[in-house]
Amino acid sequence: TIRSFEDMESWKKARRLSKALGEMIINGRFGRSFRLINQMEGSVGSIMDNISEGFERGTRAEFIQFLGYAKGSCGELRSQLYRAYDWRLLDEDEFVKLKTEVILISAMLQSLITYLQQTNVSGTRRR
Repeated sequence: TIRSFEDMESWKKARRLSKALGEMIINGRFGRSFRLINQMEGSVGSIMDNISEGFERGTRAEFIQFLGYAKGSCGELRSQLYRAYDWRLLDEDEFVKLKTEVILISAMLQSLITYLQQTNVSGTRRR
């Protein structure tokens, strides 16, 4: 049983991804590409935030909905990583590593969505 969103492996992985991307931004890897930086910060933060918000809502239906939003943010971030790679802001190794992490998180979220859709777990608010 997961008692808090901080216990969730997908949230922990999203947090580590956010930290890694944040360090790259702080270290100037994306130069003056401020719009891309802003979009990437938003997407990676949205993954973590939607997992936590959905969990805290207390119902299975809302949790599934917010996990879907987090999964959508994974897709957004993956697209932004392609842009950064195409613009030569990321080398191939960095791109592959970050993209692989995003795909893994997305797959974890999909597995959790599928599980929640097939279970009778109702959540703390039972809706």
